[in-house]
Amino acid sequence: MDSADKDAVEAVLSEQRREILEAKTVSADLDFAFDLQMQEAITASMRHLPSSSSSSLSPPPPPPPSPPPSAPPAEPEFDYVSLLLDDIERLNQEWRDREASEYFLQEMKTDLDRRIFDQNFAGEILDIPADQWEKYGDNYEKPYGSGGGGGGGGESSSDASSSSKVAAELAWVSAETFRLYFKGLESEERVRDKKVTVAGFGVAICDSKDNLIFELSKRLDAATVSRSAGKISEGLLVGIHALIEGLNAALNFDLKKLTFLCDDFMAYQYLTGRVQPTQAEVLDLVTQVSSLQRKFTECTPALVGRNNIKFAFKLARDAIVSQITWPEETGNGGKSRKETCVICYEDTDTAQMFSVNGCLHRYCFGCMKQHVEVKLLNGKDAKCPHESCDSVIEILSCATFLDPKLVDMLSLRRKEAAIPVKDKIYCPYPKCSELMTKTEVLAYTKLSLVGAEVSGARKCMKCKKYFCINCKVPWHYDMTCADYKRSNHHPREDKMLNTLANKSKWRQCVKCSHMIELDHGCYHITCRCGYEFCYTCGAPWKNKRATCTCPIWDERNIIRR
Repeated sequence: MDSADKDAVEAVLSEQRREILEAKTVSADLDFAFDLQMQEAITASMRHLPSSSSSSLSPPPPPPPSPPPSAPPAEPEFDYVSLLLDDIERLNQEWRDREASEYFLQEMKTDLDRRIFDQNFAGEILDIPADQWEKYGDNYEKPYGSGGGGGGGGESSSDASSSSKVAAELAWVSAETFRLYFKGLESEERVRDKKVTVAGFGVAICDSKDNLIFELSKRLDAATVSRSAGKISEGLLVGIHALIEGLNAALNFDLKKLTFLCDDFMAYQYLTGRVQPTQAEVLDLVTQVSSLQRKFTECTPALVGRNNIKFAFKLARDAIVSQITWPEETGNGGKSRKETCVICYEDTDTAQMFSVNGCLHRYCFGCMKQHVEVKLLNGKDAKCPHESCDSVIEILSCATFLDPKLVDMLSLRRKEAAIPVKDKIYCPYPKCSELMTKTEVLAYTKLSLVGAEVSGARKCMKCKKYFCINCKVPWHYDMTCADYKRSNHHPREDKMLNTLANKSKWRQCVKCSHMIELDHGCYHITCRCGYEFCYTCGAPWKNKRATCTCPIWDERNIIRR
């Protein structure tokens, strides 16, 4: 609506208010005149009555007539004028609120356009060669709204329409292709010993670089999205509801180009028209989506994995959680939020509930502690306890309920498993022993030491001390590796360790120099660096076979434990 229409509406509302107030004033004046005339008439009639000071010979005045029977009190007359004034004032307030909302939305659109302009401008600056930037960098500028491909294109002429101004101001928004993430969830949860079906969805709109510009988390009445005799997949209707909300939000921002990312294969088939839905509920929603798509310059779907839905999945889960928590009075008069753990069925404070990162299923700390510890003791990765859910639980996220030492140990174990054997390196200092990759430690050393790749010197990323990548010992500054091995300049700790190793019959890995003690089991040793050898003679194993004739085990070692 342009400014002329707004002025016309305001003029009509002002004129109606003025006319009603004038009518109310005239009515009040007429009532006042009528009351005044009645008082004058009563006063005039009282003048014609005989005076009480007349002669005593005059006959006494007749007794006053008995008052007529009292009539029932009249009901107060309804004030229609005040009602009309209230309606006009309410309409006027709604009009002002709408104007404020439109102004706020326009400010958000302009800020978004300016942000896209700044990002593109920053990209242009990064592409400028260093020599040109050194010469002309101080003179390089491009203010927002100065033209050159968008961002306002300068001020419009005074006779330009408001719509053309908005179109000019949002030129960068019009050129950008945005991403719409949406996710709908429908779940059967336990709330206070009762199973209830809850539904919710999340919507996130991002720019082409995945910077979040809008998000929405909303609960949905599960009855409105109930599956028709189980023929509609779980969450499909809720997901399309989320898409409709997201498309409407994108239209409010005047976005022209949009890609909406879908992780539901069946919904993707419906939305692309490859499969015609047979259920009336799905068909109606898909029709609404098609109608909204036509309002964009470009609006295309893309099928992605669930992990690529990003923000929307968490927003949908937040909408679910908001429906399965409730306030409960505490002993000190305060309130806390409670939630039912579906493993132990105990009502637990929401602060003591753990959310699995991959799927956002929630369980209490006590149940998760037992579940994770049992899986790890059996040498397995801990996964979400929810039925048919394959989300792997991240060890670092378990620090809230696991012992910190156990978390560190498991993190190190996973890191060791993830690094290829040939790329592993441990810091040789006994008080450090940090696990690193050869690639990263070389890149780190190059920052502070020239010629590190040739010399073999490396700098530990944890303790910051130098060591030899070839000898796996502290760095020998004035000697080559061969000279160091022939010398007696080994640290005192190394000499003590070698003495203890010889006395205890320990073996040292020839690959990483790690000292190994056989506690029980066979003589086939697999070092932490992956090197396999015979504990008896040190001969290597190749292709899972021994290259020596030593016995593979001692029966006493096998049955020791």
